[in-house]
Amino acid sequence: MTRVEGSSPPGQELLSSVGAAWTRAPYPSLVVDTAGALVEVNAQAARLFPAAGKGVPLAQAVPDWLVEGHRRAAVGGADAGGPVRGRHEQWTLEAHATSGADGQVVWWLVDDTHRELAETALRNEQERTRFLAEASSRLLASLNTERCMEVAVELASQYLADAAVLVAPAAGRRHPLSLCAGGEVEHRTLRIDPADVPGLKEALQGFPPVPSRWIDPSALPEWALPDGFTGPVGSVVVTPLPGHGVPAGALILLRRSDQGAFDASEELFARVFAARAGAALSAARLYMEQSSITATLMEDLLPPLLRRVHGVEFAGGYRAAQDTERVGGDFYDVHPGAAPGEKTLAVLGDVCGKGLEAAVLTGRIRGTLQALLPLAGDHQHLLRLLNGTLLNSRHTRFATLVLASVVRRENTAHLSLTSAGHPPPLIVRQDGAVEEARTSGTLIGVLPDVRSVTAEVDLRPGETCLLYTDGVTEARGGPLGDVMFGDARLRDALAECAGMPAEAVVERIHMLVAEWIGDNRHDDIAVMAITAPRTTHLTAVDGHTAGRYTA
Repeated sequence: MTRVEGSSPPGQELLSSVGAAWTRAPYPSLVVDTAGALVEVNAQAARLFPAAGKGVPLAQAVPDWLVEGHRRAAVGGADAGGPVRGRHEQWTLEAHATSGADGQVVWWLVDDTHRELAETALRNEQERTRFLAEASSRLLASLNTERCMEVAVELASQYLADAAVLVAPAAGRRHPLSLCAGGEVEHRTLRIDPADVPGLKEALQGFPPVPSRWIDPSALPEWALPDGFTGPVGSVVVTPLPGHGVPAGALILLRRSDQGAFDASEELFARVFAARAGAALSAARLYMEQSSITATLMEDLLPPLLRRVHGVEFAGGYRAAQDTERVGGDFYDVHPGAAPGEKTLAVLGDVCGKGLEAAVLTGRIRGTLQALLPLAGDHQHLLRLLNGTLLNSRHTRFATLVLASVVRRENTAHLSLTSAGHPPPLIVRQDGAVEEARTSGTLIGVLPDVRSVTAEVDLRPGETCLLYTDGVTEARGGPLGDVMFGDARLRDALAECAGMPAEAVVERIHMLVAEWIGDNRHDDIAVMAITAPRTTHLTAVDGHTAGRYTA
């Protein structure tokens, strides 16, 4: 505002021009002179600041933030610092200054309370959204139930309350608990009565939460207070953790008495968080249950660990077609004779296909062979019964296998070998010569009748019979990755294993095939070695001293 020589001061010109209308303006307005005293106060400002009046120092009539804003405006000009904002009683005010050439400053105040509340609400929602995003990411980062419970109470004690307790559904008569008061998470398994905490019994059953104002904090049992939680409890929220069809537990949130009580908005937000925690816990619990079931079923599908049986060494090795799978269509089993001198039945087979479907049929074949063990002395009859079982099943897959009935006679292991559509076993002699057992037969599970030829083989000490699936000979590798390992390489590799123990033979063959394959795709691979050991272990007389080995 430019002052004209001989005219009135700008502030006075403004006031005289608007007259009484200025005093009735809807916004509180103040005029302050160069000495910091009030010159004019309109009706709105007088109601807002009862101590304000003409000649009253500004510092005695208005809040400190407005006094400081006037000081800056007087030094740098009213427009230098822009509007100033602050609280006065229940209002948030924004003050705008206009200065005249005579140094007077007119302050116009605008009620900014609703905008501040809206901005605060927006910031709170943004923070809650960020928190929920972080919570979802951390909760879903693990499928371990205990770790998921730990993350839930950590987050709840950091962002929602002073302490948090997560009560999982009972395991038997005890409830798993996770507790946190902003520090380390405690894990407990206690026999508790959920009725001791108002609303907890209902929350564990999935019912809507009991409002916090209905819960008496002084009634909380000792087990519901985490170690490290200091001060009396001032407010409690109990909310269910909804799962997939069944409750995943309940969350107890605690605030100290020196903190504000939970309001309706916070209780609602706690339920939103609980919904995400409950979904993550349900997923983790479902995964662990399925993993346990899978592990139990897998025990019967995985090849067994082989050992020496009645003076004959047995060793096996298996590699599934996919490195991410543990089971497939190749299998082997050894069924020891009831006593020395009785035959041990060894089986190695290959079911058409790969993966879990092939493994299921593998389990069926192994179970059937186990039931037919009393007939193991007659390979042809056993194969005929097995063939009928597969033909009458819903599976359309077929299988090849080789049977080996083994019995030790003095220093010699006698084998009866029968192939059913399977590559014939190979025998490596003491001098490294490799022979093929003269056995053959038809596939299992295809034709109504099966025929086979059984070979009788004697193994002297240090000699081995190798049973293998076509995954060995058909493994593709080499410089270009398209050449099969083949029968010749297998024979050469086996010749180098003359005199080795059964386990060493299996490891050697597996190593060579793996090197040949490299990173190429391959079929299931199974190998079994049956060896007449070079030595016999003699137990010491006292049962403790090391025994002697004799050839």
